[in-house]
Amino acid sequence: MFGRRKKSAEQHDDHDGGFFGDETGTDTDAGSARADRPHGADSDPDLGPFDLSELDDDRESLAETRLDLGSVLVPLPEGGQLQVEMTQAGAPQAVHVVTQYGRITIAAYAAPKSPGQWREVAADLAGSLRGDQSEVSVETGPWGRELHGVTANADLRFIGVDGYRWMVRCVLAGPAGAVNNDSPLVKIARDVLSQTVVDRGSEPHPVRTPLPVVLPAALSAQLAAAQEQQAQPTDQQAPAPAQPSPAQPSPAQPASVQPSGPTEGPRRGSSGSAMQQLGG
Repeated sequence: MFGRRKKSAEQHDDHDGGFFGDETGTDTDAGSARADRPHGADSDPDLGPFDLSELDDDRESLAETRLDLGSVLVPLPEGGQLQVEMTQAGAPQAVHVVTQYGRITIAAYAAPKSPGQWREVAADLAGSLRGDQSEVSVETGPWGRELHGVTANADLRFIGVDGYRWMVRCVLAGPAGAVNNDSPLVKIARDVLSQTVVDRGSEPHPVRTPLPVVLPAALSAQLAAAQEQQAQPTDQQAPAPAQPSPAQPSPAQPASVQPSGPTEGPRRGSSGSAMQQLGG
């Protein structure tokens, strides 16, 4: 738990923010963010995700109990490990939290000022999953609509929350039955999401564009060390001329990194194509 939200009587106009969802202006204060609180949050002030501008706590204080990824600050569940997914350019694309029950991925996206993006994204995701011959059902969670998908590779659950000029999407992936409504993985994910903090920033972004992921310095160092270790021969002898040297993690392939302790090698996710899709 952390400090209370700022108090403000200011309100904003609730017209659509246009293609970029963030027209220039001064309505990005705490009152504006609070006016577009997602469903369920108005009745429970302790239910996030929270906009950074809403909170009395500064970023440094929040980062003491959360993993600061730039656009989102995410609390880590006990025993959780991290998988960092990189783009072809070598930039961090996503950070997955791996638990004993399955994988959780929380990311923020640019959205219009008016809420409703998650409903559109959920409809697109459902269509994509059904196009892949997956079973899809719509369920109700603490924030409203959730998607439950059963694919050939994994069971998936998508949870979305609309904020002020942002949308957060939480994706759960695990073996059969791991993402059922009353499963441990779903409980963990909802707890994590309810204490997540979003920093939308002031830069213009087209709607549905992922907000930037920035790794903490310590995590970047661990990832670099893991990649360097993967590039080294596994034994003390020089490899035979015809033996290819071990490869570094390929672009868009997650490299597993523990928050503390030794690092692990690269590992592929089993989420399927729909897990990487925002929905149009």
